Amino acid sequence: MSVLVGKKAPSFTAAAVINGEEIVDDFSLDQYLGKKYVVLFFYPKDFTFVCPTELHAFNERKADFDKLGVELVAVSTDTEQSHWGWLQLSKDHGGIQGITYPIVADTNKTISNNYDVLAGSFYYDEDDMLQAEGELVAYRGLFLIDKEGVVRHQVVNDMPLGRNVDETLRMVKALQFNEEKGEVCPANWDEGKEGMSATHDGVASYLSQN
Repeated sequence: MSVLVGKKAPSFTAAAVINGEEIVDDFSLDQYLGKKYVVLFFYPKDFTFVCPTELHAFNERKADFDKLGVELVAVSTDTEQSHWGWLQLSKDHGGIQGITYPIVADTNKTISNNYDVLAGSFYYDEDDMLQAEGELVAYRGLFLIDKEGVVRHQVVNDMPLGRNVDETLRMVKALQFNEEKGEVCPANWDEGKEGMSATHDGVASYLSQN
C-alpha cells in the first residue's frame, strides 16, 4: 500500500457526473488548486449496499464541508452512465438521488490504481494476454488534500467497512487548526480543544494542564 501523505495527489482528468445530473468529460481536481481543500473518496460499486449509505452520509454533511472550504469528490470504477442512472433512483429504492457533489467515473481503473486503492491485480500471461485476479474495483479509500494539492491524511477501509463522516470532518478541522494556529493536535483533539506547541515547553505545559 502506497502512503501518499506528504506527496502531491495524483492528477487525473476523467468523466464525471456533477450537480447530480450533468455528465462532463473533463473533470479534474486541478480546478480546486489554490482555492479549496478536497476530500476525495473511493467506493467499490454503484447499486450496492454500504456504498449508498456513505454517499448519503457525506451529502447530509455537505453544508459543514462547504463552510470549511472543502469540496467532496467521489470516485468508483463504474461508468458515468451508471453513476447517472443510480442518481435517478430515490434513496427508498437504493438510489442516490439528491447527491450533488461530483462522482467520477474511473472506468479504466487508472485513478484507483494511482491512488493504490484498486483491489485485485492484473498482469500479462505468457501469451501476452491481459489477465486479472480478483475483482478490479476500489477499496474505500479517502484522501484529504490541501489547497496546494498535497495529501495530508489518508485512510483505506476494506469493502464491508463503512467510513465515519464525523472523523473526516474532525481531520479537516485539525488540519486547518494546525495551519491557522501553528500548533499541533494531540490525541483525541476536537474543535474547541487546546492544541500544543511543538516544543518541549509547549508539550510540558499542555500535559500539566491535561
